Amino acid sequence: MSDIRSPQAEPSRTPDAPPATAVRDVPSVKAPGPGHRFGSRVALVPLAAAAAAAAVLVIALRAGGALAVAIPGLPDPGPVTTWALPSIRLLGDALATVTVGLLVTAAFLLPGDGSSVSPHGWLLLRRAGPLAAGWAAAALALIALTVSDVLGVPPQRLSPATVVSFATSISQGQALLLQAGLAVTVTVLARVGVSRGLAATAAVLALVAVTPPAFTGHAAGAGNHQTAVSSLVLHILAAALWVGALAALLMVRRSRQLAEAAARYSRLALGCFVAVAVSGLANAAVRLGAVEQLWQSRYGWLVCGKLLALTVLGLVGAAHRSATLPALRDRRRGAFARLAAGELVLFAATFGLAVALSRSPTPVASDPVDADPITELLGFPMPAAPTPGNLLGRPLPDLFFLTVAAVGAYAYLAGVRRLRRAGHSWPTARTASWLAGLLVFAAFTGLGFARYAYVLFSAHMAQHMVLSMVVPILLVGGAPVTLALRALRRPADPQVRGAREWLLRALHSRSTRLLTHPVVALALYTSGLFGLYFSDLLGTLMRSHLGHLAMVAHFVVSGYLLFWVLIGIDPGRRRVPHPILVLVHLIAMMAHGFFGLALMQTTTVIAPDWYVSVHPGWAAPLLEDQQLGAGIAWAFGELPAAFVMGLLVRQWIRADRREQARLDRAADRAAATGEEDDLARYNAFLADVNRSSGDGHGGGEIRRRW
Repeated sequence: MSDIRSPQAEPSRTPDAPPATAVRDVPSVKAPGPGHRFGSRVALVPLAAAAAAAAVLVIALRAGGALAVAIPGLPDPGPVTTWALPSIRLLGDALATVTVGLLVTAAFLLPGDGSSVSPHGWLLLRRAGPLAAGWAAAALALIALTVSDVLGVPPQRLSPATVVSFATSISQGQALLLQAGLAVTVTVLARVGVSRGLAATAAVLALVAVTPPAFTGHAAGAGNHQTAVSSLVLHILAAALWVGALAALLMVRRSRQLAEAAARYSRLALGCFVAVAVSGLANAAVRLGAVEQLWQSRYGWLVCGKLLALTVLGLVGAAHRSATLPALRDRRRGAFARLAAGELVLFAATFGLAVALSRSPTPVASDPVDADPITELLGFPMPAAPTPGNLLGRPLPDLFFLTVAAVGAYAYLAGVRRLRRAGHSWPTARTASWLAGLLVFAAFTGLGFARYAYVLFSAHMAQHMVLSMVVPILLVGGAPVTLALRALRRPADPQVRGAREWLLRALHSRSTRLLTHPVVALALYTSGLFGLYFSDLLGTLMRSHLGHLAMVAHFVVSGYLLFWVLIGIDPGRRRVPHPILVLVHLIAMMAHGFFGLALMQTTTVIAPDWYVSVHPGWAAPLLEDQQLGAGIAWAFGELPAAFVMGLLVRQWIRADRREQARLDRAADRAAATGEEDDLARYNAFLADVNRSSGDGHGGGEIRRRW
């Protein structure tokens, strides 16, 4: 690294060197003065945070009942697993959080250097690599410790075959193995380049890597796991962004860059605080079962401790916004550093408390959840026979879907409000279309109808048709990309990529050009019909919450992509002549009809391993219900397809009128100036062709002219 610190060294774009910016911008860890003293103080923060996390973890494990005395005759993993499992989990969570924060800060919060990250961003990327490697090692160690805990066998007595079998065939082991693999990939990405796109890819991948254990852990086995799992995943993601980015900001030395990055972080932290609070309360409600368990159970005491810590952290965040951010703009970083360091120590203690909560028995564990196999499979008891009240009432909220609907509506209305404040208009019909799409989406994924989509093939097919046709058409009609490009502000610093800049890069990327090709969009849409129902994929996806989320996401996204290509008005889509679009839509309609007919002629039950196990006693036989679902698939698409065809023909007519108006204006302009227009030249060309075909000469001259 001596070449980086040397003023004479020429910066290189190799993975082991910073971007080509003045080397004086790269902080020197050996420079004396206030920056050196600041770095020394910052170096003490990890030690204080580790001590706080360890102390709170030990206290909370004892207070929550996670260290119960082993009962003679029952399997006991021994003291090594008892203490090492939560400790390694805490270490892995800390490494994952800081890795996420370093990558997000380097890619999104700090200004760049053209297409590359800034020198400070380069340093953050290089520090993220070893942390991600440690995170992967912790995930692998957790596999062996989890096997020991589940089997009640000390880790030194486990055979390698047992550990490998657990990691490859059991969902908990698969999740940890996947997390380790993703962390290794992040390690490589953090070392192979300096581009901002690569840093953004690594950041997104790191965020994905923190989620797999949440889909198979404590929450996944609880009743109402739709809320439990979704809230836990949102809780983890928001906490990783909130805490990790704050830790990364303490490593930024230049006051100007720190002030600008901290201002952007403040808006991110506010959103994360709201997400952590809402998801934490929802998750606690599922785990506790009743409000009185807050003070009547050990688990409730730990939850109260987390609520208290969250309240204090919210007050600290308010202090940042009111006091330390203005001080940073005046190049006074001491107050920010001291408050952020104390905040990180409190965050570390809260992480220790969270790990202890994951190891502590919950009050609802005594309920006979496992006695009802339907509740274990679905996360809720078997619903009664469908009535209007049952379909619209008894909601089944999923925080993923609710968050998408709520954030989508809020962001859209905020954009419309910003445009109107600036004196610009926005069509009310577009706003109504977007909000209607989100409302239909939330209704079919969160009301009582969603319960029946789990147990009845016909209800599932109705949900599929609505989510893949009605919702996308309404959302495309809202023109969200156009609104975002008009409403989002450009950053004051041209080297900063804001949301608008990232959106533009995504719209002009090769991936967007590929996905908006009519054939690709059509193939993705039809794969959700034939690939899902004429294979064993449906039963596999229905058995896991992650699979159900992926299925719903495919319905909406593939439908949105197809109808964006067909009738979308947003920029970024591939421009295709209207006759080809009409042909693509006709092919989609025929494929949809053929799918319905093929499904009606099927004499075997689709996904029998799932529907046989959850079939209600009050429902029609499986094949009869499947025939009803096939009829819904065949008949449902007629009205949306006719609506889309009408829009296509209307757009075609308008495009022809605009082209004719353009030609008329060109002809008028040519007549006024005495010059030939395109139409006149084309008519002259046809006349020459006609003359040459009549006498057999002049072909060479025409080719030379054209």
